[in-house]
Amino acid sequence: MNVIKSTGTFSFFTLISRLLGYVRDILIAIFLGAGPLADAFFVAFRIPNTFRRLFSEGTFNAAFVPSYTSLLSTKKKSENFANNIFNLLILSLFFLVLIIEILMPLFVFLIAPGFDGDFQKMELAITLTRITFPFLLFISLASFFSAILNSHNKFAIASAAPIILNIILIGVLLFGKILNDQLVYYLSYAVTVSGTVQFIFLYFFIKKHFRPKLKFKIKIDEKIKKFFKKLLPSIFSSGVTQINILVGTVIASFQASAVSYLYYADRIYQINLAIAGIAIGTVILPQLSKYVQNNKKEKIDLIQNKALELSLFLSIPAAIALLIASEEIMSCLFGYGSFDEESVMNSAKALFFFAIGLPAFSLIKVFSTFCFARHNTKVPFYISLISVLLNIIISIVFFKEIGFLIIPIATTVASWFNAILLFILLKKRKIFNFNLIFINRFIKILVASTLMGIFFNYSIIFLKINLNMCKV
Repeated sequence: MNVIKSTGTFSFFTLISRLLGYVRDILIAIFLGAGPLADAFFVAFRIPNTFRRLFSEGTFNAAFVPSYTSLLSTKKKSENFANNIFNLLILSLFFLVLIIEILMPLFVFLIAPGFDGDFQKMELAITLTRITFPFLLFISLASFFSAILNSHNKFAIASAAPIILNIILIGVLLFGKILNDQLVYYLSYAVTVSGTVQFIFLYFFIKKHFRPKLKFKIKIDEKIKKFFKKLLPSIFSSGVTQINILVGTVIASFQASAVSYLYYADRIYQINLAIAGIAIGTVILPQLSKYVQNNKKEKIDLIQNKALELSLFLSIPAAIALLIASEEIMSCLFGYGSFDEESVMNSAKALFFFAIGLPAFSLIKVFSTFCFARHNTKVPFYISLISVLLNIIISIVFFKEIGFLIIPIATTVASWFNAILLFILLKKRKIFNFNLIFINRFIKILVASTLMGIFFNYSIIFLKINLNMCKV
């Protein structure tokens, strides 16, 4: 029941954040639509936001939490370990941001090479990304603070912090009509400001568990080395869906408005992924790590089966609903102002194909957590690497023929490949076994989801017929 309660807490604040995110994106759709200004802003926002997701949505946890929780029994050791990681992060992130800021024209060209033919769009994207990129420094440190809180089973504050970003951006967007074309600049500054505010906000809550101390002389012991060896593979494997989306953004930049279509479609399914994959993976990791360390097999089996059950219970019905009503959902949420009918149709098509992959996106998060709890980040990393390569090959080969829609198709195919391969590996290594309760409940989930889909489909048909009759 602790898993369900903690997941409920994490999911509640995540849901609030995502709902505010929808309000934010509705306002962006009204004022920017899916034109060149929107494309430039979404590239500038996508880059630091992808890093945010890579660090904050379970990825940093995957490397940090198992190592930190194993030292919690000795307070001095856990504090020294956390403080060394904190200082190394500040130094490495500061120099990373500095180097990228200097090389920003090259960096944006690599992320959005399709903008190269449009000088104004490219220059705008470079300027906006320069403004938003410091967000990476502050949000990564904020994610470190969140990992500390999660290790102590304090999930509410960590999951509430992203709400700050949406509140600040909504505040700027309310002046959208007055700001006109300057809106994208103010939004970009707001992104960086929100990262700083989140960092300060979380700092006040971690002081009870950890007080960071700045120092330049850092002792790099075996624990630190082990952490950084795990960090890169965990970033890649846990954040594979975000990496696939980033790859899609690069390829989509060659087609006008495609970056915007993919952004709006991405926003719809992300709310379910946040709950069905990220929330569950984040919540079970500290407990699962402790059970693995103490070799409590019954507890391990119970928590893993419960996590998989919750993930499928939340993702399968959502996927079916999105498949049935992708156009209606997109029209209802974003079909206002500058977001015209063509934008609705194209974004809905992208959402349809993303929806097919939604259960896979969630399963990757959950299955990867089973490996991370055992300090194994290499195997998910290798599988994710193959998955990303598969995504790139499919996208490039078929982009000319199919256009931007190949990006959600390729992401979905690569994600199902990743999830199935992870499952086979977990079974082969006897890391995961189904229990009878899960099998029974899984059948019920499939039956209930199918019935829900049939009812939902006929409800939409009924409403359409009645609306058409009213128009006549």
